[in-house]
Amino acid sequence: MTLRYTAALLAALFLAPAASAETVLRYSDHQPLDGMRTKFLSEVFFPAIKRESRGRLRVEAQWNGEVAAAYDALGAVADGSATDLATTVPEYTAKELPLHQLFKSFLVGPAGDEQVELFRRVYREIPEFSEELDRNNLVPVFLGTGYPVAFFSTEPMSSLPGVAGGAWRSASFWHLDFLENAGATPVRMHWGQEVYDALRDGTLDGLMVNVDSGNDLKVYDHAPNVLLSRNLWLGHLYPVVMNKSVWAALPHEDQQAIARAAEYSYRQLGEVMDRSLEAEVQELTAQGATVRTLEPAEIEAFATATKYEEVQNDWAREQEAETGLPMLSVLDRMRVIMRDSAQ
Repeated sequence: MTLRYTAALLAALFLAPAASAETVLRYSDHQPLDGMRTKFLSEVFFPAIKRESRGRLRVEAQWNGEVAAAYDALGAVADGSATDLATTVPEYTAKELPLHQLFKSFLVGPAGDEQVELFRRVYREIPEFSEELDRNNLVPVFLGTGYPVAFFSTEPMSSLPGVAGGAWRSASFWHLDFLENAGATPVRMHWGQEVYDALRDGTLDGLMVNVDSGNDLKVYDHAPNVLLSRNLWLGHLYPVVMNKSVWAALPHEDQQAIARAAEYSYRQLGEVMDRSLEAEVQELTAQGATVRTLEPAEIEAFATATKYEEVQNDWAREQEAETGLPMLSVLDRMRVIMRDSAQ
């Protein structure tokens, strides 16, 4: 009896450390922990990973570019020496992720739960996106997103054709072309105080930017006239990616735990997006901005004026000739999925 008890005790002592071993996954984000996307990761996705793995996995997050700035995030996680996970911004890494530039080429798209499902469907049905990440030593583990576009104007603007004749700033090369086709003078300008000052001084007439960025920069001080829609879709895709070697080294049960955590998080994301947009609009109104939600017919008319499909086709042909990637095929398949989501 004593020998059996002693043997059992020794076995428990030896096995206990293995059973309670914790793997820490280092995460890097270029933004501070005060926005919708970052708070969602911190409060929903990362705790879900710990819960679904029964404590075997824990994400240790660093925010506000402490490990890698936005333009360096892809390289940092691909290298794996400084971080295991990171959020990448495709538009900042156009050379490494040319196919991913197509997401922002769609001016109109779904919102909330429908947007979450669209991203997931694109990745399921168009393998070239995951393959592009794989070529960069990355594995996608969660598809994050951001806010829709808003038009901040220095003068009252009753509808989107009002951009014609004005100087409008956007960061996206897609949106600069769209603005030009709609009759505006597109302006490139570094985001920050320079933009705020240009609105104040009248050298800019407006901004085409995601609504939260406009709010954060307090552009309502000089551009308080705001037109927006949930379906004016910036195509903000923020993949959370893991170093491929780190992913491969995880036991299958831990890989499955991360997948379950993502599934759980996707079910929460649409509602969080909708609720957060309402809060942004309330904040703008409280600061004295006049905010109007555009009607679907207005959005479609503006989309037609921008000739966005022609811009897509021209860019895809040029990129396909330059890179050899199946840009046109991927674009066609994305259009099918986008049309399905609109029904």
